[in-house]
Amino acid sequence: MRNHTGLFMLVMVLGFVAMLWIIAHRQVCRGWPDIRQPTQLRSIEAALELFSNESEGFPPSDANDPTRAPYCGAMKLAEAVMGKDLIGFHSRSAFRADGLDPDGGIALYPDGPDKENLGARKGPYVQRENANAFRLVDVYGKGNTGPFDEGLLILCDTYPRKRPSGKKTGMPILYYRARPKGTTHDVNDPDNPANIYDYRDNQVLVGLGVPGEPKAVHPLSDPRRFYRNTRSDKSPGQSRPYRPDSFILISAGYDGLYGTADDVCNFEWAYRE
Repeated sequence: MRNHTGLFMLVMVLGFVAMLWIIAHRQVCRGWPDIRQPTQLRSIEAALELFSNESEGFPPSDANDPTRAPYCGAMKLAEAVMGKDLIGFHSRSAFRADGLDPDGGIALYPDGPDKENLGARKGPYVQRENANAFRLVDVYGKGNTGPFDEGLLILCDTYPRKRPSGKKTGMPILYYRARPKGTTHDVNDPDNPANIYDYRDNQVLVGLGVPGEPKAVHPLSDPRRFYRNTRSDKSPGQSRPYRPDSFILISAGYDGLYGTADDVCNFEWAYRE
């Protein structure tokens, strides 16, 4: 009887230890991306500064390209930092979704670019193996990329999950450039044309929802949340955003949802109900 009791106690202790190990292991696994994500954003910040120095300004982040084709801030970020083919940004680019020159006659990112084409490239400003660069279809799956071409490039954060495509990717890094002529940060009127940042720069991408979870909605889909959570507390008078003279970057964080308390940004993300 004693032997059975002792064996039972041993099994209980081993089970308890195993449970503690599993909990600790999960916390460690979750902790690694938490460490890497700020580092990734800092590397993107440095890359954008290099881009700005060589191109006389940060890349645009408008929701569409010059032809009105859907091509949002996250996609323009990827092109500026890596080029549309991961071998550098073409100096003649007008940030067109189709990768053509401003006149629409020449492919700036052809397969197998020649020496002259490569000579017009800048960057890439982030090492390819550290860029977390994926095609939109890799994240959302075929038929789920809305109005966007599924082959468009985006930079993903460091919280990988298995996606409908079968690949493991993070969520796209959202990029917003400050409007040079913006003067305010109107929390009550997201569509105020004087706003320094425009929530619409990535709104359609956010509207695609969570890959593989049709019923999930990003809280950032509400434009007012974008302005509440990017408002700087260091401006006691007129409402002002963080980084009003440059750009902001937003990762969806561990939960994969834009606009929640665990978002990771290149500013002091202040979650406000």
